[in-house]
Amino acid sequence: MLLPIGDVPNPKTTPYINWLLIGINVAVFIVITIPLSSTRPDLNDPALLEYLNILGARGDWTPQMVYDHISAYDLTVYRYGFRPAAFSPLTMFTAMFMHGGWMHLAGNMLFLWIYGDNVEHRLGHLGYLLAYLAAGVSATLFFSMFLPNSQIPMLGASGAISGVLGFYFLWFPRNRIKVFVFLFPLIMTTVLIPSRIVLGVYLVIDNILPFLTGPAEGSGVAYGAHIGGFLAGLGLALTVDRLPNLLKMKGTTPKVARKRSNLVDVVTDIVRAIDQNDLARAAKGFLQLDSRKQRGQLSTPNILTIGEYLLDKGSIDEALTIFRRLISERPGDKGLDRAYLGAGRALMHKPRSETSAWHYFMAVIDLAQTPEVAEEARSYLRNIERETGAGG
Repeated sequence: MLLPIGDVPNPKTTPYINWLLIGINVAVFIVITIPLSSTRPDLNDPALLEYLNILGARGDWTPQMVYDHISAYDLTVYRYGFRPAAFSPLTMFTAMFMHGGWMHLAGNMLFLWIYGDNVEHRLGHLGYLLAYLAAGVSATLFFSMFLPNSQIPMLGASGAISGVLGFYFLWFPRNRIKVFVFLFPLIMTTVLIPSRIVLGVYLVIDNILPFLTGPAEGSGVAYGAHIGGFLAGLGLALTVDRLPNLLKMKGTTPKVARKRSNLVDVVTDIVRAIDQNDLARAAKGFLQLDSRKQRGQLSTPNILTIGEYLLDKGSIDEALTIFRRLISERPGDKGLDRAYLGAGRALMHKPRSETSAWHYFMAVIDLAQTPEVAEEARSYLRNIERETGAGG
């Protein structure tokens, strides 16, 4: 058995929304699930007849046999769980906070505790709450695409939590997951495994393969919701990363620059400005280049010079955009160690971004072309690790 129990590093901020979500799920289970699970259904409940007619007709069970085996909680699940055939915006949200048993609840809350704090640290409290709910809704809709006529209620937080895992997969690739290995009686230990390996196994082995090879309905696990939530998390993370900077870049591009028809003149002017140490003019010209093809006309050292100038000048967002684009547009370039270092330095100036900066500095150590660059990255890592620790 392999069981994730923690991750490294952890942010220093308090994940209030993550704790709140865990608290609500546990409270619903204690206050509603446990009492109603041991209570017989009310014969006057209007949902009872509908439940017996729809679900009781499945297989060889008679309505009386179904009634003898259900509880009041089963009717609550039927009413407030999400049924694709009885689409309801309300139940898309209520279903996220209901669980079928202790193990269902415990597994979901463990994953939320491990992965949620990092994502909340990056998004902020309100942003995290909205992203969690959006991922949950997306997971539900994705599930419904494959079983639009299903009357079986779907419940649980796993769709929304899978969205959190999608965020984590994209944003924290260099985090390590503490996994408990239990092969009784031979092995009982913990190991640290890169996060993308753990989450990749979760997505592919635990969900995509059963989804493709198992029955479409009746397995007891909403694999489609898990996959949909994970994809939603990836998509939202990409949007958060790119949309604000793209809008800002477009909003600050002078109109006169858009009218320039000769790209060679623009690039030549930027290079000339760098040679003349007029970095303000070079940066202004570079920020007017709005396509990858245009930026490709400049050498990596020139782009790094502009990014480092903006960073030292305090234009953090513009510098971070330049470094991130350089990393994504020129994989394998020998100058990427300085790009990763610059991105990490820029993130150190932004709130709730120390954990993200940690990943960039780790990449610098892997890619460093000189001992000086590697040592600078290690100094930042030591500062970050003094403020973070291991755990959930």
